[in-house]
Amino acid sequence: MSGAKDYYKVLGVPDKATADDIKKAYRSLAKKYHPDANPNNKEAAERFKEISEAHSVLSDVERRKKYDLMRKFGAFAGGPRSWRGGGRSSSTGSDDIDLGGGPGGAFSGLDGLGDFFSSIFGRGRKSGEIEPIEQVVEIPFKLAALGGKVTVSVPVTEACPTCGGSGAAPGAKISTCQECGGRGTVSFGQGGFAVARPCPVCRERGQVASQSCDKCSGKGDVSVNKKIRVTVTAGTESGNKVRLKGQGQRDPTGARPGDLIVTFQVKPHRFFKRQGLNIHCSVTLNVAQAAFGTKLQVRTIHGRKVVVRIPSGTQPGKKLRIKGQGIERNGRRGDQLVEITVKIPSDLSARQEELLREFAAAAELRY
Repeated sequence: MSGAKDYYKVLGVPDKATADDIKKAYRSLAKKYHPDANPNNKEAAERFKEISEAHSVLSDVERRKKYDLMRKFGAFAGGPRSWRGGGRSSSTGSDDIDLGGGPGGAFSGLDGLGDFFSSIFGRGRKSGEIEPIEQVVEIPFKLAALGGKVTVSVPVTEACPTCGGSGAAPGAKISTCQECGGRGTVSFGQGGFAVARPCPVCRERGQVASQSCDKCSGKGDVSVNKKIRVTVTAGTESGNKVRLKGQGQRDPTGARPGDLIVTFQVKPHRFFKRQGLNIHCSVTLNVAQAAFGTKLQVRTIHGRKVVVRIPSGTQPGKKLRIKGQGIERNGRRGDQLVEITVKIPSDLSARQEELLREFAAAAELRY
């Protein structure tokens, strides 16, 4: 049951962790357990999904507030609870969860608590409302600036090829699930509220088989890594998101799969930096070039070099503008700004030192 997990423990952070702490913990764990790094490890794939689920809740301010509130009142303590399905009472226990839903309780008078749970965990949903998968993807600086496509590896579940998603072995007898009465969902709660959850016996199918499929152990699905080509819009910045409809987790009921939310993280470039639509870079001159002026070929993000004229007497820190060589977005294009630095020689020949001393003596200032 997703709601029973302590997401802070999943990410290994304290409940007072900052947004940056949560982000760092997620990135570290996601890198360690990503399916690409563990191609034949099903446990790593399940751990990765658990980490992604925890991050999707704790990285969202509103969802985290709701989660913390339910956690405060013991909703995730794993205590006894009762399931209310269409058939017999579940073996998970006979006592209701005591969240104070009745008169005088901690949530007395709070309407729509089922929606409150659903807004955190995506449960009690309608068909086709699968919780989206969230994936952080690092992209090169130039790809973010100019746009293009990137391949994303997403761990998802797909219908088992052997049983077609039914969870039944070939030739097995199919009957109505006694736990939920064929509805596919059960509910738990106290007093004036009840929260619908997927039936743990039939996994929302409403039916059970006399013999489970050997390939998927009766789950009806298998874990795979799906490769998806994602379009990166020119001018993308770190933190920008794109939502891909139907590219996420499959719906066990056969409805439309959930969505995939990709969050871009732009890698720094060793030469270029960005400020809005403008590109910044730095070039180094020697003393003579700065004093007498020169011409330099400067790289741009568009893959070509532009000749830049350096005026005589150029001072360190001066910025020269190359028009139209920045990022283009929404019909506007920025410029490239070239900052000048001057390298002071530290290893001079005798003749160079003599000339430099003569220059220094001639240029001596008097105050």
